[in-house]
Amino acid sequence: MATRTRQPSVPITELEHAAFCKTEDELPAKSLAEELSVNVRWQKISNEYLHLTAEELDQRIHIAKEKLGKSVTVLGHHYQREEVIKYADFQGDSFLLSQEAARLPDADYIVFCGVHFMAETACILCSPHQKVILPNITAGCSMADMAPMDDVDDAWEDLQDVLGDHGGIVPITYMNSIASIKALCGRTGGAVCTSSNAGAVMEWAFQQSQRVLFLPDQHLGRNTGLKLGMSLDEMVVWNPFKRLGGNTPEQLRAAKLILWQGHCAVHTRFTVKQIDAARDRYPDVTVLVHPECPMETVQAADLVGSTEFIRKAINEAPAGSKWAVGTEVSLVNRLALENPDKTIFCLDPVICPCSTMYRIHPAYVLWVLEGLMDGQVINQITVPDDIRKDAQVALERMLALR
Repeated sequence: MATRTRQPSVPITELEHAAFCKTEDELPAKSLAEELSVNVRWQKISNEYLHLTAEELDQRIHIAKEKLGKSVTVLGHHYQREEVIKYADFQGDSFLLSQEAARLPDADYIVFCGVHFMAETACILCSPHQKVILPNITAGCSMADMAPMDDVDDAWEDLQDVLGDHGGIVPITYMNSIASIKALCGRTGGAVCTSSNAGAVMEWAFQQSQRVLFLPDQHLGRNTGLKLGMSLDEMVVWNPFKRLGGNTPEQLRAAKLILWQGHCAVHTRFTVKQIDAARDRYPDVTVLVHPECPMETVQAADLVGSTEFIRKAINEAPAGSKWAVGTEVSLVNRLALENPDKTIFCLDPVICPCSTMYRIHPAYVLWVLEGLMDGQVINQITVPDDIRKDAQVALERMLALR
């Protein structure tokens, strides 16, 4: 049975999170040097880019994109800051963007303005000749960081030991995970899910086995299980820093859903107290939150859905409607700008962008684009062939459920 030797630590992404939290309505655009001055651990680049103004960055990025032409496609995740996403050729959530990249064979280079696991997914789906670039190599994901492969391998070994003769278990991983975990799911009969299809994938998994290991977001897993009619008594949490995840063999055998102890640093900020405050302020407000939020927040909301669901609901809502939204503030602010006839605001009065998404500064975008102009591929993300093949199996199982 696997033993734990590594001490738990708070991912630097969470320690950094407060550095850019503001009480003002907007986060001001700053030079990269100014943002680095708060001692964030971002990738170091040439001093040439540190002090460029927004106007200088804008001019040079446009020149680079024009010269590179169709050989480069810039993808921008919905959570990117405004001064970055304006350069995106396509905007969307992580999986949709990866699919879009795969449909662009003329694009030899994919500049993914997102985080590391998203660039990995693009690598898995894209053609071999396409090179995927992450502008800032330190743009990880705190949730994905909570499920390192060594810990997951240890957990899977323990679960096989405990459950091997007791009905087995199928792994399901959320898209917000490293490629190696997706590959594990592919090798062991599991699948990947998104926030929009987690219910369908979990239902499928229970047709394969009497238990499911859900990685890495306990909140999405718990909310999905409850939506499918499960009780909390049928769920346990796996803490990777405790023997058997902090459970007894009997508890694991009795469980239907084993939840990895991970979470999103952004979505766990949204609370029932914030919902009550929004309703006190606007009695006719609709509260709409992402399913990565804690169970209590999800149950108190009027609507729950993925990023695409949130966008669609608000964009199609009638003029004059009011929306309190529990998701990343850059997306909420963008929705407010795009829908001036509606009242749209973030549930959390303290504006905290996704700290890892915020690591993509326009200076990094310019750096990798000008590198391509000089024949240099900076920050290429790669996935080993064996991992890629197994991860594709897990993704294909998900897509087959549509």
